[in-house]
Amino acid sequence: MSMLTPPGMGGKYRITGDKYPRMRRPSGRRRIVLAAIAALAVAGLLGWGSLQLIDVFGGEDEASAASGTKGCVTTQQSDAARQRNQQKQQQRQQRKPLPEPAQIKVNVLNATPRGGLAKETADELKKRGFAIGKVGNATKAYDKKVEGPGIVLGPKSATDTALPVLATQVAGAQRQTDTRKGGEIDLILGSRFKDLAKKEDADKALAALAKPAPAPSPSADGKTC
Repeated sequence: MSMLTPPGMGGKYRITGDKYPRMRRPSGRRRIVLAAIAALAVAGLLGWGSLQLIDVFGGEDEASAASGTKGCVTTQQSDAARQRNQQKQQQRQQRKPLPEPAQIKVNVLNATPRGGLAKETADELKKRGFAIGKVGNATKAYDKKVEGPGIVLGPKSATDTALPVLATQVAGAQRQTDTRKGGEIDLILGSRFKDLAKKEDADKALAALAKPAPAPSPSADGKTC
């Protein structure tokens, strides 16, 4: 066994044996660093979890608020809509009363290549109470140029009176005005015309035209849903 003295010991300590003792550095600093890192990681996880909870509950509140806004109309909006409907009803009341079918003189004109269509239609309109004027072919301006079921044509003065009344007899008919004088109106039969509307359906349309549906009223909580 040899006697060994580590350098720097100055001979103060003597060590016997053939190996140096294991010299370990103090571990206190390492523990402090690891503890700090762990604390930061825990704080980060807690912060991230808090943000996720805020997003979840905040999103639910926003979604419920949005659905409530979309589902119902606010009081101010319902009031504005009610005022508009009242104005429309007042305008309708101020208009001229709708004429009876017997007060409407109709010229039935055929714009299709099918023969006899104008006469058949005129006969049916006469049965329904309309006064019949001219019956024949359409002018060159409309002959074979009307693609829909037909056109109800008359003066501007008949826009809200005779034209809508006659239009109830032909489903899908267009309403047009021209510069003519007098109260006669034309029913120009188009290429898609098959027959007049069923009398039951035409009567219902006339009733709805004479008595429009009332405006919806808001609910008790001040909202119209």
